[in-house]
Amino acid sequence: MSRKKWDWSKVGLKTLDIYILKKFLGTYFFATLLILAVISMFDITEKLDAFLSAPLKETLFDYFASFLPYFANQLSPLFTFISVIFFTTKLADHSEIIAILSSGVSFNRLMRPYMIGAAVIASLTFVLSNYAIPPTNVKRIAYTNKYVKNRAVTTGIDIQMMAAPGTVVYIGRFENSNKMGYRFSMDKFNGKELVSRLTAQTVTYDSTRQYHWMLHDYMIRDFNGMTEKITKGNSKDTVIPIEPRDFLISRNDQETLTTPQLTTYIDKQKRRGVANIKEFEIEKEKRYASTAAAFILTLIGLSLSAKKVKGGMGINIGIGLVLSFSYILFSTVTSSFAVSGLTTPFIAMEIPNVVYLAIGLFLYYRARKF
Repeated sequence: MSRKKWDWSKVGLKTLDIYILKKFLGTYFFATLLILAVISMFDITEKLDAFLSAPLKETLFDYFASFLPYFANQLSPLFTFISVIFFTTKLADHSEIIAILSSGVSFNRLMRPYMIGAAVIASLTFVLSNYAIPPTNVKRIAYTNKYVKNRAVTTGIDIQMMAAPGTVVYIGRFENSNKMGYRFSMDKFNGKELVSRLTAQTVTYDSTRQYHWMLHDYMIRDFNGMTEKITKGNSKDTVIPIEPRDFLISRNDQETLTTPQLTTYIDKQKRRGVANIKEFEIEKEKRYASTAAAFILTLIGLSLSAKKVKGGMGINIGIGLVLSFSYILFSTVTSSFAVSGLTTPFIAMEIPNVVYLAIGLFLYYRARKF
């Protein structure tokens, strides 16, 4: 019994759409695999000593299982652009673009399957960057800290932050290795009036229970007008709404949080008056900006390569590489604007999209005329 062939016209796709979509997505995934293989070889060469010292299981499942999707997602704009340039130039060289347009298909109609393909890639990028990849980055970063170069922040000095409205916490020094803090104090205010002050020689964070701290050699001073009540003790189990990750911020910590977790973390740190959260805000905005990049670079890629030119594919691919790498570089440069405070993270991450969208619309306008 023969299998019934799916009728793509039921979802509004014509033969032309299916043909271009297969070319687009097939080239995209092939280019991704090919370039990832090259990147992996360079990475193995660079970190060979670490890979030889680490267990093979950890290298494969903790590092490369996260490293490959992470880089594929980071370089998705590059892969998208190269794919569009590559297969569209081939279509133009074989006069297929001319034949399509001569048959009565407008350039606007030709753009439709390209935008559908961009939507597929953008959706995949969105899900990966916002939800799927961050949890896997935890193991990858832990692996590099252990076997390559330890960039984890394990000690905090002179930590002061707002644990809750009207409650200020100070820790002279905190060691993450044993979850212990020294010279601890917590002041509670009613407006501008100090109503309670808790001090302890040491505090220990219970990592098995969120926000649970054990106070050692503590003293509590409660103020009520001109009277003062003092309570002392050797140890006390208490709940303080802070945890070590709120003040021990390591490089790339923002990459381990999903977007909902990033939003919660940023809001919480802002309420506490923590200043060094720019990287977290930039990471959040970058994830949304990279989703839009698929549409913008697809627009530029089609507009550049739809016309048959002398020199063939080489010139188009060369121009495509320059533009795609310049987009990635431009995004890196503008992110520094947010770090320095010149712009907000949202504006910094959207500047490249606005600039390259203008370039894309200009090229598209020119391409429609041929």
